[in-house]
Amino acid sequence: MKLLRYGPVGKEKPGMLDAEGKIRDLSKVVSDIGGDVLSPASLAKLRKLDPKKLPLVKGSPRIGPCVANPQKFIAIGLNYSDHAAESNLPVPPEPVVFTKQVSCLSGPNDDVTIPPKSKKSDWEVELGVIIGTRAKNIKKKDALKHVAGYCTINDLSEREFQAERAGQWTKGKSYDTFGPVGPWLVTSDEVKNPQNLNLWLELNGKRVQDGNTKTMVFGVAHIVAYLSQFFTLMPGDIITTGTPPGVGMGMKPQRFLKPGDRMVIGIDGLGVQRQVVRRDR
Repeated sequence: MKLLRYGPVGKEKPGMLDAEGKIRDLSKVVSDIGGDVLSPASLAKLRKLDPKKLPLVKGSPRIGPCVANPQKFIAIGLNYSDHAAESNLPVPPEPVVFTKQVSCLSGPNDDVTIPPKSKKSDWEVELGVIIGTRAKNIKKKDALKHVAGYCTINDLSEREFQAERAGQWTKGKSYDTFGPVGPWLVTSDEVKNPQNLNLWLELNGKRVQDGNTKTMVFGVAHIVAYLSQFFTLMPGDIITTGTPPGVGMGMKPQRFLKPGDRMVIGIDGLGVQRQVVRRDR
């Protein structure tokens, strides 16, 4: 299934994408896409629905983040060895963990706003993992049982805030709109192997990132089990798993986002995002 949320900011409704790519309304079936709605039992009930019997959503509504009100938005850094190399950093012996504040969540096609004083805002296409059941101190072999599904994420980053000012990465990763998530959550039963997905990003029509999740240093199962040692993962939590090479920071000369830039971001089977960059006031 492909589950999504549509409508104005803060007033999104739950929906399902049918076989023809049309949105079907789920608001009379579930309150939203998140929390216990992502449990195996709940998803099993949704799979039994006939999308053709659900109300058709007319027009082209805005698509919101595919998960409602996650408790946590967790990120993994330097998880592709070639991206670590372009960042002039060693491949980490354990996953590098940081957080993106949930206030940065935005829809997949919403404008990206860079901070007023930003000089080094950057892009990062990443595989997103959505937790479906509570995970605490779990084993790697059981980790994927706790995953509800996957999505496309652009882990936007302000590199000066992230690396050149004292403190942790979070403040360079959490500006409003720095977390486009979606367009939809693709349930895990439809993703045969999360470690073999092509992911890419185009900037102003030029492909700048082109990778595959098989080159991750730490795979999805490892990451989910690893994180569960340190804090409990809850239904609806989002994990963004790292980016392949091709970010602006790694270019020679470096290239960062400016107002008017256009990004197109995609992952095999998980949908495409389209964003225009503007500067915030």
